[in-house]
Amino acid sequence: MKKGAAILAVVIVVGVSVAVAAALRRDTGSSSLPTALAARTMFVDFLQLRGEIRPVRSIVLTAPSSGTDLQIVELATNGAKVAAGDAVVTFDPPVQQRTLETKQSELKQAESEIDRTEAEQRRRVASAQSELDEAKKALERARLELQGNELRARIEAEKFVIAVSDAEEHVRELEKKIDGERMAAQADVAIARQKRDKAQFDVRETERIIASLQVRAPIAGSISLLPNFRAGGPGMRNAPEFKRGDRAWFGAQIAELPDLTSIQLTARVDEADRCRVQVGSSVRVRADAVPDRELTGTLKDISVVAKPDFTTWPPVRNFDVVVSLAESDPRLRSGMSASARVELDRLPSVLVVPTAAVFQRGPATVVYVLHRGTFESRPVTVLRRGRDQIAIASGIKEGERIALKEPEQEGAAK
Repeated sequence: MKKGAAILAVVIVVGVSVAVAAALRRDTGSSSLPTALAARTMFVDFLQLRGEIRPVRSIVLTAPSSGTDLQIVELATNGAKVAAGDAVVTFDPPVQQRTLETKQSELKQAESEIDRTEAEQRRRVASAQSELDEAKKALERARLELQGNELRARIEAEKFVIAVSDAEEHVRELEKKIDGERMAAQADVAIARQKRDKAQFDVRETERIIASLQVRAPIAGSISLLPNFRAGGPGMRNAPEFKRGDRAWFGAQIAELPDLTSIQLTARVDEADRCRVQVGSSVRVRADAVPDRELTGTLKDISVVAKPDFTTWPPVRNFDVVVSLAESDPRLRSGMSASARVELDRLPSVLVVPTAAVFQRGPATVVYVLHRGTFESRPVTVLRRGRDQIAIASGIKEGERIALKEPEQEGAAK
């Protein structure tokens, strides 16, 4: 009796198990379509951006803004630690050394020219002064001879009067001549001194350029070499770093001393998305080289004017954006690529489904709900659309399973 009851119990359990399995097969196993559950959760719409990690504060070391043949002969290695005053970049100086020798020679010539001009000035003034002294002596003699005119005949007396007048006029002319000689000599000396001052300036400027050919670190830190865009060619984004032997242009940015205790993300947003992003939006950043760490930040700044991006053709217009990061990571380095998710909208406790689960059938927006082994079309009202998710206002319930592809394509439609 007891044995028969046990057998009956086993039969009942097996029957129930078979019924449950059949029900599950009807609900989940009758279709190969991928599905998802409608869940009530936080709806977050975001914009995906690509950018690079940059320090908030950094010192950029540049090539001189003057000079010629700026060829790099010495360059610190990327990532090398330097102390304040250490040489980071050295440019080839021979051309400027030859220029300095030429300018120094011109300075010596200009100084010799001043000495020669001053000597010539003294000679000319002394010669004019000698003539003036002789003319004054002649005037004195004429005046002495004029004193005996009352004893001379009238005609002869007139000759002595004329002689005195001529002597006085000659003295006046020589006095004017000596003044003119002094003024001319002073002008010649002034011109020579201007040439000397110009030569001195050229020498100091050339010495400054030679000194600038060795760029030193103003503070201690780690060197980050910057890309040489001319070596990369037009339109290339991944240009090689500067290296020994490269020729730089005036003011070229060679290396950087970043302060990585405070970092930010610089990126660009397409003009089509410009109106969707706002300063102050929450941002989540993940660097490609540090995939296990997600950083939080805030959209700090958006440029006012769009800039053309010539890395694509036809070029598009983008707006520069800056994301301020609230934290850092010792593994991060300046220039690392990173992705950012800018939060655009947020709705708490709403029914959310994947974007792929919502379809447009004529004027109606529908989803396909799994019911008793088949998918049935059900119209829904969309509350908000996002990049990956859609918030549903009405039409389905929480926990219902919906298709991620249209059943007609799989032959599983009701």
